[in-house]
Amino acid sequence: MTLLRYKLDLDDPNLSPLGLIVLQVDETLEPEFHEYFSDSKCPIYVSRIPSGAEVSTDSLAEMEVTLPAAADLLPKARPYKVVGYACTSASSVIGSERVEELVQETCDVAVVTNPLRAAVACAGDLGVSKLALLSPYVEEVNETLRAAFDQQGLSTDVFGSFGESEEAKVARISVSSIVEAACELGRDPSVEAVFMSCTNLRTLAAIPQIRALISKPVLSSNQCLAWHMQCLNSA
Repeated sequence: MTLLRYKLDLDDPNLSPLGLIVLQVDETLEPEFHEYFSDSKCPIYVSRIPSGAEVSTDSLAEMEVTLPAAADLLPKARPYKVVGYACTSASSVIGSERVEELVQETCDVAVVTNPLRAAVACAGDLGVSKLALLSPYVEEVNETLRAAFDQQGLSTDVFGSFGESEEAKVARISVSSIVEAACELGRDPSVEAVFMSCTNLRTLAAIPQIRALISKPVLSSNQCLAWHMQCLNSA
């Protein structure tokens, strides 16, 4: 073997890496994030966390135990300004503050966000507080999520769900079904914006269609999380 010399490149201090913890069953978030971050030069490092094939409050709560281990798998060569935990419903069950504590146990990160925290920040930035909520979840999960929004001063009195617990089916709900459902809810004159919950729901292509049809802001878990992570990373 010939031992060869090499030089090391210096990390660009202006390009902080982003950390992302994605559910094992999620098939949607990463493809959509590729689009949301297509113009970004910041690297995104991804870890997966074990998650149930079906969504319930119990299966979501179980991630409280495994979050530190998932965060520990993120590369450690550089500190992070922000890590995103990509589960809206689990964040409502575990709590955003607790999620941040768990990730920070094993990861050198300043701020931890999630789609719930990001949606609240996005609604605040837009100046809206009355949301039409579209979710794929079963009722027990919906109740917890709506309560979490209510605690943050966001009403979800206009609300609809696909009532699906199986993640593989959620990831395959058609874009046309999402557009139709979101428009049905969003046309209610009492709401100021639509929020589509779940990182496994394919909302990227649906958002511009819905916005054009109802002329209101249209938000989603993936969109809000990407926006919030970019904001925090550039702060």
